[in-house]
Amino acid sequence: MGLIVNLDVMMAKRKMSLNELSAKVDITIANLSVLKTGKAKAIRFSTLEAICDALDCQPGDLLEYRK
Repeated sequence: MGLIVNLDVMMAKRKMSLNELSAKVDITIANLSVLKTGKAKAIRFSTLEAICDALDCQPGDLLEYRK
């Protein structure tokens, strides 16, 4: 399976919409959607850090590895 992105789970836990997160992190909704659906091929550490800061979480809360 590989890496699973749990961005939607963390957003639901924090009751934050894609629009709110986009505004806080200064990333387009389209780019967040690609990440949220797991279609992203890469993510910059600065982007991951900004998302973690906005959602008050750790990278491990957002990314999961499954065999």
